Amino acid sequence: MSIYVGNLSYSVSEEDLTQVFAEYGSVKSVTLPTDRETGRMRGFAFVEMESATDESAAIEALDGAEWMGRDLRVSKARPKGERPANGTRDSFSRSGDSFSRGGRRY
Repeated sequence: MSIYVGNLSYSVSEEDLTQVFAEYGSVKSVTLPTDRETGRMRGFAFVEMESATDESAAIEALDGAEWMGRDLRVSKARPKGERPANGTRDSFSRSGDSFSRGGRRY
């Protein structure tokens, strides 16, 4: 299972994340997704650790911790099938003077 790490600084590197998570156990891999169009980091990552115990320790210690000027969001990554249909993003559409967000009109 992977760990989701959100609210990352756009200047973070795989090496930075490996060093931080290595304090809680052996890191198998780090993935930093980038935007297809711009090549810029998307502000989140996935970290795989050797054991569930290591993962739990890292999540417990790092969720909400301030790092590189940002409060991290760290949790177990959910498989694609378990995410909401529209992902974690809200969709916006504008019509006239109102707009909708996630199906709700304002």
